[in-house]
Amino acid sequence: MRFEGLQIITVVLENGETGMFIGRPLVPEEYSDEDCQVEQVWFSNIQELPVEMTLGQLMRMVQQQLCRCRSTVQ
Repeated sequence: MRFEGLQIITVVLENGETGMFIGRPLVPEEYSDEDCQVEQVWFSNIQELPVEMTLGQLMRMVQQQLCRCRSTVQ
């Protein structure tokens, strides 16, 4: 069985609303606070996903999205 590391990022807005984002680890445990200060935050468009989508399919979709973003952002 292959394992995939996931990390949950929770964002709390000033109005009290909370959002949770699950994805590949953004901050490894060995990083200190000085190593991982947030510089920018981008949000994608909201995408409708099939309820039956597996975690593996979701991770592949996210990886493809990241590859496209990295190739267009300089």
